[in-house]
Amino acid sequence: MKNRILSVVLMLLLSIPAFGQLDRSIRPQPGPAPVIKLGQYNKFKLDNGLTVIVVENHKLPVVSFSLRLKYDPILEGDKAGYVSLAGQLLGTATKNRTKDQINEQIDFIGASLFPSATGIYASSLTKHTKKLLDIMSDVLLNPVFKQNELDRLKKQTISSLKAAKDDPNAIARNVMNALVYGKKHPYGEIKTEKTVKNITLDECKNFYKTYFHPNIAYLAIIGDINMKDAKKLAEKYFGDWKKQDVPTHKYKTPRKPLFRKVALVDRASSVQSVIDIAYPIKLAPGTQDAITAKVVNKILGGGATGRLFQNLREDKAFTYGAYSRINADEYVGDFDAFCEARNAVTDSAITQFLYEMKRIRKEPVTTKELAAAKNFLTGQFGRSLERPQTLASYALNMEMYNYPKDYYKNYLKNLNAVTVKDVQKFAKKYIKPNNSNVIVVGNASEIAKKLKQFSISGVVNYYDKNAVKYDPSAKAIPAGVTAMSVFDKYIKAIGGEKKLRSVKDRKTVMKGKIQGYDFTITITQKAPNKYHSFMDAGVMQQTQVFDGKKGVSSGMGQSKPMTKKQIQDMKISGLLFSVLAYKNPDVKKKITGMEKVNGKETYKVSLTFPSGKKITEYYNVDDGLRVKEVSSIKTPRGSFSQSTEFSDYKAVDGIKYPFKISQQVGPQSINMTVSSVEVNKGVKDSLFEVK
Repeated sequence: MKNRILSVVLMLLLSIPAFGQLDRSIRPQPGPAPVIKLGQYNKFKLDNGLTVIVVENHKLPVVSFSLRLKYDPILEGDKAGYVSLAGQLLGTATKNRTKDQINEQIDFIGASLFPSATGIYASSLTKHTKKLLDIMSDVLLNPVFKQNELDRLKKQTISSLKAAKDDPNAIARNVMNALVYGKKHPYGEIKTEKTVKNITLDECKNFYKTYFHPNIAYLAIIGDINMKDAKKLAEKYFGDWKKQDVPTHKYKTPRKPLFRKVALVDRASSVQSVIDIAYPIKLAPGTQDAITAKVVNKILGGGATGRLFQNLREDKAFTYGAYSRINADEYVGDFDAFCEARNAVTDSAITQFLYEMKRIRKEPVTTKELAAAKNFLTGQFGRSLERPQTLASYALNMEMYNYPKDYYKNYLKNLNAVTVKDVQKFAKKYIKPNNSNVIVVGNASEIAKKLKQFSISGVVNYYDKNAVKYDPSAKAIPAGVTAMSVFDKYIKAIGGEKKLRSVKDRKTVMKGKIQGYDFTITITQKAPNKYHSFMDAGVMQQTQVFDGKKGVSSGMGQSKPMTKKQIQDMKISGLLFSVLAYKNPDVKKKITGMEKVNGKETYKVSLTFPSGKKITEYYNVDDGLRVKEVSSIKTPRGSFSQSTEFSDYKAVDGIKYPFKISQQVGPQSINMTVSSVEVNKGVKDSLFEVK
């Protein structure tokens, strides 16, 4: 044993000089691209035109069925959203099964079933294949669309849209799609609460009857199954599916702008801007350019190693992350570079985006950057081959989109062949900083003037949240209208200053629902600015108390005293009618424009409290009532926009109060209804004691 150890040590010592002779200054030459063995798949076609692809994999006793339909994009018009809802209605009932029966039978065999507007995916253990296909084919061939299910789905969709309507990223996506593709292209349509409300059951039924046919369908069968059984099962469960001609649609091809344009969505509460630089490109999938696009995007903005990320985050600290996408698409692709940046550096961030877009066109990338990008993409592709579903997906792409038959077999070879010259050639062809839409969602009062420099025409175009262009100066504020006159009209509209000052205490009870939990909020106030609120959500209670000088917030067994700034704010917001404090000179106020809220024209008033807190309030031009308030709140998880809408005003003891309050905090939507308002009941001071 001792001699064996000595011999190993001796061999190691003898090998050291050989290692020392290596010249580490010379980079090793890359080896040849790996040879990819994708495996085989088989296909056949039923008499009704259904193309079936079979990928055998017997490692696990599991089989899945992925049915995909190939039809042209559909322009949904004033009923945008009906295609998606029609897909969601699949599986809610059939001629043979109720919704509950479908769910129970799927659960009983431990299977999965996911219908959609583009097909159905189903999976189960091999021994349950026939039962799964019996359910899947029933859902596909015998659906029953019911009005109550459509109403439920519409309600859910509208709720989601309400939650997203003040989300700056959702706004940016809507405006970007509308400007890049145009509203008369399916990719540029915007789904709104109004279009969803317009959707009828007949539209959904007609969509199914028109497009769900086997001659445009592809079925991928993956897993523990052989070709013989696959043919029998496909014929048995899908052979009676009737083929029918499916309409085709042609649309005007979107084109990039002739010169760079700037689009701004004014969002007064934003402390940072969402920036998108985007335009359409004609880039077909399955081509060599589509492969080169992956390399170029990886270098430019495809992650933390990309130039955009390194420049805007690591070097300049303008943002938490900056990225880009280059999307290939059968109809029309797009380029998009994006980030979120503080208001103060919004223009600087755009400058750097444009700089990097121009640089990758003008200067060759380094061989190091190119090698790193190709190595990453090679590894990514290799890892994807570990899943049998990947082969099925590749097979579907080749069958549905006419990819070259050797596209995936030669993918790594073609990826490895991309050169520095190819990258620059691609960049010159597709990266167009001077022919782009610069889309910004942010606080116009802080960023608008600085954005003019990026527009070739020097004009900043304003758009609302639904990508409707407007002129912010078109409706000039009428002469004589000031922030104070707006407040005076509001005070008069709700009862008059004398009546407001007669209120010495008030108790308001409101109810709502959050994340599935019912809650009740009771707010008790006493002149001048004593405040007590208690929220009861069953599993959670929260209390906030302010005695006019100090305050505390408590919940979940913990109490936290109010900060100096919070106390400053409470001295105003804790008032029975905070609008009366707006007259004080230490509250800065300015009327900043006119804007429609829920279809009605409003005056937009910006306020800055002594603490530095900023809010924007909206008052109806016609009746003077306050209908909306927007502010930004800071939390340990970052800043969130808080938007509150007020409606259903009712008089209590001669003063009008809003009885419906809808609040949006980040992605969370909360609707509250006031159940009671009690005035001058002699509330005791002990309620406001801060312990």
